Amino acid sequence: MFAVVTDGSITSFPNGNKGITIGDNQYPAAIYTLWTEAERNAIGVYTVVQDNTNKKDEAWYTNTNQSYAFGSGKVTATYGTATAKAIADVSLVWSQADIDAGIAPDGASANDPRNDSDGNQIIIRGLKYIKNQIIDNQCAGILAPSDWRVIREQETGSAMDSDWKTWRAAVRTKCNAMQTQITNAANVDALAALFVYVNTADEGDPEVYARPLGEFPVKS
Repeated sequence: MFAVVTDGSITSFPNGNKGITIGDNQYPAAIYTLWTEAERNAIGVYTVVQDNTNKKDEAWYTNTNQSYAFGSGKVTATYGTATAKAIADVSLVWSQADIDAGIAPDGASANDPRNDSDGNQIIIRGLKYIKNQIIDNQCAGILAPSDWRVIREQETGSAMDSDWKTWRAAVRTKCNAMQTQITNAANVDALAALFVYVNTADEGDPEVYARPLGEFPVKS
């Protein structure tokens, strides 16, 4: 990404794939690939330096738009302070501003539930709900290939092997434990940390990576 600086101010962001006119001079697209940075700077064209200091993982945070500044001989793109995504569900209600703007239905009062077309209150799901749903789906997917063993036992009386019963119970137990960890996370950083793999081996030993959330048991 490039920026054009005129009299100390950023005036445009050329895309870098076609020529450019600066003042009375025309320059070919080759300036972006064949010229040195110093040569481009001499005519007021700068490579934008990305400063990701404030940028956070968008799975957990909402980042701001970038802002651009020229200083110390370079153009820098920076992010503002990221906002943590909600970890709890948010039930939507009508605000007084909605009512004053005529957005709310007739007769609505501030803090009345904001309902969908079926009359159910609209809920914006938080990260805890979303992550717990993912764990539920993973658990169901792991158990699904052996569900036929349960059905056979129920329909024919042919007993399922005890090792299969033990393993399936262990999967459900781990599912519940994972969801408890997720539900008990104090904030978004604590929630995110559950999913981060770290090396748990002692120094000098082969690396072994695990995450605090753990893993589902594997059928031997």
